[in-house]
Amino acid sequence: MNTELFIAKRLLTEKKEKKGISQPIVTIAVIGISLGLAVMILAVAIASGFKKEISNKLIGFGSHIQIINYDTNISYETVPINKDQLFFEDIKNLKGVKQIQQFGMKAGIIKTKSEDIHGVVLKGVGSDFDWTFFERNMVAGKTFRVNDTSKTDQIIISEHIANLLKLKPGDKIAAYFIQEPPRMRVFSISGIYNTSLAEFDEKFILVDLGHIQRLNNWEKNQISGYEVILDEFSQIDYITREIRDIVGFQFDPSGAKLKVQSIKEKYPQMFDWLNLTDMNVWIILILMTAVAGFNMVSGLLILILERTNMIGILKAMGTKNWSIRKIFLYQSAFLISKGLFWGNIIGIAICFIQLKFQLFSLDPSSYYLKAVPINLELWHILGLNLGTLAITVLMLVIPSYIISKLSPEKTIRFE
Repeated sequence: MNTELFIAKRLLTEKKEKKGISQPIVTIAVIGISLGLAVMILAVAIASGFKKEISNKLIGFGSHIQIINYDTNISYETVPINKDQLFFEDIKNLKGVKQIQQFGMKAGIIKTKSEDIHGVVLKGVGSDFDWTFFERNMVAGKTFRVNDTSKTDQIIISEHIANLLKLKPGDKIAAYFIQEPPRMRVFSISGIYNTSLAEFDEKFILVDLGHIQRLNNWEKNQISGYEVILDEFSQIDYITREIRDIVGFQFDPSGAKLKVQSIKEKYPQMFDWLNLTDMNVWIILILMTAVAGFNMVSGLLILILERTNMIGILKAMGTKNWSIRKIFLYQSAFLISKGLFWGNIIGIAICFIQLKFQLFSLDPSSYYLKAVPINLELWHILGLNLGTLAITVLMLVIPSYIISKLSPEKTIRFE
């Protein structure tokens, strides 16, 4: 039988029957732990949700990994590669690879009947394109389907472009391309999307890959490159290295060298910005844990003060200092657990309310999102609970050392 645990439980039971001087202070400490954990849960859920949502938007436009011509520069006039590659099946069969799809890029200018113009980037997609991201962000109309036998004149534009040029699904627009000789194509708007990622919404239009090939005077087997979509974003660095090992020692049939580029390497400034949120979260976690720990330290000292007579009696009976300290540490652990329980209730409830009703909105032009994002993961919650409990209890070990300094003959007479 664990004697220290038994005594700690009896002390907690007695608190329910008879209030002591420590009750208000301990209650404040428990409330502090509850609010601290709730804030930590919200901080982690919002930060991870923000990173996840922005990453998904970037991946929706450019996939996790691209395989392109090594000579392609940062412009949207890409150098083509051959579609028939020896590595295709090897990459497709890699563990963690969800899909590999072809694409093409072309810069142009669109013009409406009212003579409004706007510079855009046409992204050509094939029959293998994954429409999941754009279907989730459609605000009007629908996506179009591409087949390998004939080209479709259907396109998808962003809500930003649609509002700027006063367009809607079903409207016709002309696209002009500055080249020798200059060319023009007329497209029909199939749907309108909105991702709130202004840098991309302002310029990207999705078209049939066949139009890009024809405008660039490419052969049917020439494309800008391949996009590789993964099952998990966390695997991106490892699978990028795997693909480099496969592609890095091969050349395009035309003799061009190929380049493998992850989305993190393509937009490093965006991911550096997202990584800054981790530092903010760690600061919040440290501060909240410190506040919870100091609250419990004050509560523990009051508990010891209130039980000075009991400590003296136990010492007179031959109980070791460490055993007495364990009684108060067990008691503190129970109180911390109570605070953690209510902290979980408060934090998780707020997260679910935000997920359901989107009460807290954001300015999309600044944050690329319309509402505060929430990513609630079970391992995040477990980690926060276990970490807070362990750190707070450890913070109480040193203050509990005061028990060893108490003299039995003095503490028994203590009033």
